[in-house]
Amino acid sequence: MSDQARFMLVASPLMKNSPAFDRAAALAKASDAALHIVAFDYLEGLATAGLVNEQALEQMRLGYVERHHQWLEDQARPLRKIGVHVTTEVVWVEQPLQEILIHLREQPMAALIKALEHESLLSRLMFTPLDIHLLRECPVPLHFVSHVQHALPRRIVAAVDPFHRDGQYEGLNDRILSEAAKLASTCNAELDVIYAHDLSSLSAAEFGFDNASAFFSSSAAKSLFDAQGEAFQALAARNNIPAENQHMIMGDPAKVLSSYADAYDVDVIVMGRITHRGIGRLIGSTVEHLLYKMPCSVWVVAPEMLAMGTSGTLRL
Repeated sequence: MSDQARFMLVASPLMKNSPAFDRAAALAKASDAALHIVAFDYLEGLATAGLVNEQALEQMRLGYVERHHQWLEDQARPLRKIGVHVTTEVVWVEQPLQEILIHLREQPMAALIKALEHESLLSRLMFTPLDIHLLRECPVPLHFVSHVQHALPRRIVAAVDPFHRDGQYEGLNDRILSEAAKLASTCNAELDVIYAHDLSSLSAAEFGFDNASAFFSSSAAKSLFDAQGEAFQALAARNNIPAENQHMIMGDPAKVLSSYADAYDVDVIVMGRITHRGIGRLIGSTVEHLLYKMPCSVWVVAPEMLAMGTSGTLRL
């Protein structure tokens, strides 16, 4: 078991099943990986009960944790029958983010899998959801599961941006394609690569023009477009992506990726996570923007596997 890859599935504290269970089980089975299912529980009603009786609170809390652990075991039983090594855990904690990060440091995982919790825009403006915190801080590949048609993905898209000029993220595109190729190979899925480029997000002043219309009618725009195409083709060739699976599409990255995923029944989009700078400029900066709009699940790759060593890399 020491050399076996492990996935971590974060379960809902409400004893609620989700497509993430089926996805995690299918991926673990296909990749011969172990699966650790953990729920981070905290119910406000039980917590405030302690204002009346601390002993009663402890009994209720222990009872809920015990029931939840039994519920997880009930979900794990059929997975064990098909050969997946499954362990379960329930942790009572008010702030799950730090506990999740501690788990990932202490128990290295190939990937973290979680059902996407859809939050309203107003809610997201008022407070940052756990999913967004994980998107920004998770040190291993992060799979948000949503809109599942197939437990094991059949069609995967890797979204890249080979033309950004920030050396901080050099190698991220290759990592995206490597992770996507491994995932596609494990799932026996089709893999397409998309470079969604948006010239309108560029500043004409960057190229010495007074206004956008002058820039777009100039030879500089054509030269830029050609350079982007060359960078994309070089990236694809370096990662052995066939020409028929390469797609360079002009338009806002969020709209391009969402439309493509919807039109071609994409199961998973693999994207890179980078620091925000210039909305829509870099493919990684669109992840948060896309997360709640995509008609499929999202697999997020960080620029670096932060202090995780080789065990933090997806081994499928």
